[in-house]
Amino acid sequence: MNVSRQSTELVEEAERGPRARTRRLMLETATRLMQAGVTPSVSEVAEAAEVSRATAYRYFPSQAALVEAVVDEALGPILAWQSASTDPQARVADLFGTSLPRIDGFEATFRAALKLALDEWAQRKAGAAPSEPPFRRGHRVDLLREALVPLRGSLPAAKVERLAQALSLIFGVEALVVLKDMWGLDAGSTEDVVRWAATALVRAAIEEG
Repeated sequence: MNVSRQSTELVEEAERGPRARTRRLMLETATRLMQAGVTPSVSEVAEAAEVSRATAYRYFPSQAALVEAVVDEALGPILAWQSASTDPQARVADLFGTSLPRIDGFEATFRAALKLALDEWAQRKAGAAPSEPPFRRGHRVDLLREALVPLRGSLPAAKVERLAQALSLIFGVEALVVLKDMWGLDAGSTEDVVRWAATALVRAAIEEG
């Protein structure tokens, strides 16, 4: 057996070995709980998955680490999004078209993650010392910047960044919270409004530039 083949087999074994199965079990359990509207602690996931707390914390040392992993799983193909188009409007439309159905499908998970972020903000506002590392968010920043790459040569960098910031207001579960909870829209109508707003923002930025 050559070294390359041996290395490949070791990686494959690690991916399907006991450690991988335990981690997968915890992620699936945490996803199930978050899809039910719960923002679970590592201990709660360990109990639900029938895994010892010590084992659970070896995989996920904090609630934030656990939620980040679940969110990444829920985002799925969104994180791998790419476009060969050089048209910024087409790229943004494609990104939103890829993302919105997935965000809607895992809406409860993303709402649970949002709740954690808001709870952490409230603790900081109250002056409470954080007990563990904060929950990190920011995938949308990288994705939106990537979608707007074609504009970098035709618009000032500050305006491209401002457009990405404006788009970030409607690219995520927050848009669903506003349109579903406040306006009573269903999933299809929510997607229509968000896609229309995204197109309008890109068009306005291009015309202004």
